[in-house]
Amino acid sequence: MGKIIVDELEIYAYHGCFSEERKIGSDYKLTIWVEGDFSNAEKSDKLEETVDYVRISDIAKNEMAVSSKLIEHVADRILSKIFNEWPDVRTAGLLIKKMNPPMNVFANSVQYQLEKNR
Repeated sequence: MGKIIVDELEIYAYHGCFSEERKIGSDYKLTIWVEGDFSNAEKSDKLEETVDYVRISDIAKNEMAVSSKLIEHVADRILSKIFNEWPDVRTAGLLIKKMNPPMNVFANSVQYQLEKNR
């Protein structure tokens, strides 16, 4: 069993419960991982035998472009797309960090982590 990790994709997106957040936007950092049997890729050295991390980043970018009130909703959409694209992925997860969230006190980020098994 192997694990591919895409660490801290930086994406500007428009999510939040306040209408201002969905207009102004914010910086986000996403870490996404997938687990599966990548032994064929280990032996063949062929991209089609593994999960393409460029495609993972494209999925994240496309789903982050769809404005949502909750990052929980975005996280579920990203993982659903990953499972649909790669049937051999057994586990997929992500951590979404909303940087400098609008709060009454300072916080570097608010984070949501989700992991799903097939």
